[in-house]
Amino acid sequence: MVRKKPQLHHHQQPSSPSPSHRTLIVGNYTHDVLIKDDTVIAQTLGGASSFISAVLDSLSLPSSTYISKVGPDFSHHVTHPPILSPSSLTTLFHAHFSDDRDRVLKRVRSCDPILPSDLPDSSFDFGLAVGVGGEILPETLDRMLDVCTTLFVDVQGLIRVFDQVDGTVSHVGLRSSGFYHLLPRIRFLKASAEEAPFVDVEEARRWCCVVVTNGKDGCTVYWKDGEEQIAPFPTVQVDPTGAGDSFLGGFVAGLVSGLAVPDAALLGNFFGSLTVGHIGLPEFDSKLLQRIKDEVVKRKMQYSCCLQGKDDGLKFVKPLGHDQFHASLAAAKLVTSCSIRECEQDVNNSPIDVEHDIHQQCTGQQKLLLNPVFEEPIQSVNSTT
Repeated sequence: MVRKKPQLHHHQQPSSPSPSHRTLIVGNYTHDVLIKDDTVIAQTLGGASSFISAVLDSLSLPSSTYISKVGPDFSHHVTHPPILSPSSLTTLFHAHFSDDRDRVLKRVRSCDPILPSDLPDSSFDFGLAVGVGGEILPETLDRMLDVCTTLFVDVQGLIRVFDQVDGTVSHVGLRSSGFYHLLPRIRFLKASAEEAPFVDVEEARRWCCVVVTNGKDGCTVYWKDGEEQIAPFPTVQVDPTGAGDSFLGGFVAGLVSGLAVPDAALLGNFFGSLTVGHIGLPEFDSKLLQRIKDEVVKRKMQYSCCLQGKDDGLKFVKPLGHDQFHASLAAAKLVTSCSIRECEQDVNNSPIDVEHDIHQQCTGQQKLLLNPVFEEPIQSVNSTT
């Protein structure tokens, strides 16, 4: 399903006393082809917007408006319809994997860019600029800064360049990208460890909060006066595609829900760790999601109590109870994982064998909570497409 012009989603008063924050997400959907050793292993929906919507929708965050462009060949059903661009085809990426080298990403074709005139004539509490294939122009980002109170920018949409012959993705420095003059107006800038050298984190942190994702080591939050290392979650990587996008979705969801910045970054790490366990767009377990929603509400209440009588602006230093919040999220993932494994046990196993196996899996993972390490190293949780 596609739409020819952006549909405006008018703000409605929520039934609860809490205000409903309006969020604008800008970035094209894509067609992704995953190739290993010259063999196609999957063709999936891609684009940062698709991974972010998977997180935000699963957490039932209201009032989100998505602006994406696709061509007439767009082959996926999406919850948030894009704008149809009849003059071009949908952006297509080929991700090449092999056992003896890192992933090579190639943009095979690109859809039309998103223009300032494509954005709704409205205001938003939060905005996410999440281009993947060069679709966000400097003038479009400038317009987003005008209409969004707090803007999150994934730097991949600013510094990616594409080989004119085969479309191989590489990077240029942020200073020479055409976007650098807008940096002082950006509130949060997200970069992968591979992209960070092109940003100059020490310079950028003078103007905005910079969040660098570090794969198996979690992420680091930098701001003008300090930095915090945010712990990872144990996981087994199947496909790194979209993990950085899911991180950003979880991070924004945490801030929209009223969490402190370090707690929101934990939520980002959590959803990034879930995404690498899937090929393509993840499907989150409904019971796990409910546990996470409950933990976020509980954490917000704890954080609100700590803020009574104090400035309620964004807090960058880890608040009291941060480590316990990490343990609670990890425990929720563990319980759900063990429950799924129990359901998948071979019916020929005896009840005693099943109970013994589940006990070993769960108690073994409990040890990981005390000393978190990844079962298999993650090469990158960089947003890809």
